[in-house]
Amino acid sequence: MQEPMQDKQETEIEENAAEEQVVDDAVEAGEEAQDTETVEEEELDPWEQLELEVAKWKDQAVRTAAELDNYRKRMTREKLDSVRYGNQGLLEELLPVLDNFEMGMQAAAQEQGSMLFMGMDMVQKQLVEFLTSQNVTEIPAEVGGEFDPQQHEALSQEASEEIEPEKIVRVIRKGYRMGERLLRPSNVIVSLGQAAETETESE
Repeated sequence: MQEPMQDKQETEIEENAAEEQVVDDAVEAGEEAQDTETVEEEELDPWEQLELEVAKWKDQAVRTAAELDNYRKRMTREKLDSVRYGNQGLLEELLPVLDNFEMGMQAAAQEQGSMLFMGMDMVQKQLVEFLTSQNVTEIPAEVGGEFDPQQHEALSQEASEEIEPEKIVRVIRKGYRMGERLLRPSNVIVSLGQAAETETESE
């Protein structure tokens, strides 16, 4: 009689323990489900999502507007440049012709009363008027003047007792600008001063 009674007690203890485990598992599962729902609610809050979307599209709109404004300014600037400097290539090709014409003028100047000189002088004035109408100006370059590497191109240097160092000794070819653009730099010879002569004497 004792063994069946003992078995019955053990069975009841095991059943109670199983029931307690089931209750504990259910409680833990409920807590986990609640935590998951809370996280999902935090991640999927519609107002926060809406605010993020609004901020995102607002930033993108500002960037797009800025890019469009920059593009519009660039196109306007390029359009003005194309109108202002549209003849730049033609004028650059015309400058060597002008150089040769001026050399011809120097030769014809020996007979200034001749019809040839008078005709060439008239053509030269028309050329100057045309260049002026195209906003082309001659770059200042004179003997004894300052050498400007932005506008002058030094072909060589030579000693000079009269011209200070780093100043222009001779102008070989005239230079021209078209508005703010450099069409062609002036070709010049730059002075070394008396340095070369002094070095020769010292040797």
